[in-house]
Amino acid sequence: MKLREIRELSDDALRAELNDKKEELMKLRFQQASGELQDFTRLRLMRREIARLYTIMRERQQNPDSEVSNE
Repeated sequence: MKLREIRELSDDALRAELNDKKEELMKLRFQQASGELQDFTRLRLMRREIARLYTIMRERQQNPDSEVSNE
């Protein structure tokens, strides 16, 4: 998901997306622990995606007036 697409999400959709990404990261970690994971770069990409979501959430907390779409 690109940064522009993340910024267009509403707060509720942003939280839902964050929960989905966290669940996927947990599944990837279990796969890694059991030796099933083949593509280890997915772990790094998922962590970065979660960080992007947290960054946008934090920006919205600090600047509530400059939000484009917060429905």
